[in-house]
Amino acid sequence: MEIDPSALEPILRYKLLIGGIVPRPIAFVSTVSPGGKANLAPYSFFCGVGSDPMTLAFCPANTADGSEKDTLRNAKPHEEGGTGEFVVNVASRPYARQVAAAAEALPYGESEFELVGLTPAPSGRVRPPRVAESPLAFECRTLQVIRTNPGSPLGGNLVLGEVVRIHVVESAIDDRHRIDPEVLDAIGRMGGFSYCRTGDRFDIPPGRAALDG
Repeated sequence: MEIDPSALEPILRYKLLIGGIVPRPIAFVSTVSPGGKANLAPYSFFCGVGSDPMTLAFCPANTADGSEKDTLRNAKPHEEGGTGEFVVNVASRPYARQVAAAAEALPYGESEFELVGLTPAPSGRVRPPRVAESPLAFECRTLQVIRTNPGSPLGGNLVLGEVVRIHVVESAIDDRHRIDPEVLDAIGRMGGFSYCRTGDRFDIPPGRAALDG
């Protein structure tokens, strides 16, 4: 079977993306509005970009009417009307339901922190609070927003951010800066409403050595 994406409605293309790109890590993104109101929302189109400078990216799609989601309104650069800052908190299994609940479409300015009962904690170098319950959080300054189809329903937006400070619980990191996946207890997204745990793991060496044994 072959599919021409240009012949599909955007929602059907979306289903193919979320069903085929799995599992996806979740960026639990906290921001503040220019007026200082906190926002919190999950995004599973999320990845690391590079380590020099330390950079990551997440992708908040446009809403059904083509407008920007609150996270993008807040995180976009100052010259575009935002604050130019955000925090990516790891989505961990103990508060998985709160992560899902934070996707609720609240009126702009209402706080998902209050809705889901998670704790805002002060960040060190950016204005948005981090999630106190998260074992790992990356404070970021927005470098750039790339819009694939501005104003279009479900149009994509790539937010690139430089990590300027990291918060990690001591039990989750060793003296070589390796993160313990058991302590992180991260969750990921599958298709539809499905999530996955990260406890079922196996090791394979890189390169030719992977073919041995």
